[in-house]
Amino acid sequence: MRDIIEGPPDEGEPRPPVWRRLAWFVGLALAGLAATAAVAYALRAMLGLN
Repeated sequence: MRDIIEGPPDEGEPRPPVWRRLAWFVGLALAGLAATAAVAYALRAMLGLN
C-alpha cells in the first residue's frame, strides 16, 4: 500500500516544476481564505449581526 504521508525527496531527485509548487501555494491560500470566511459568516449568523 502506498504511504499516505511521503517522506522528503531523495538526494539528487529533481524538484517539481515551479508552476506546480505555485499552484499548491495558491490553492492552500485560497482554501485558508475560504475557511476563514466561512467561520466569520457562521459567527455573524450566530450572533445575529447583519
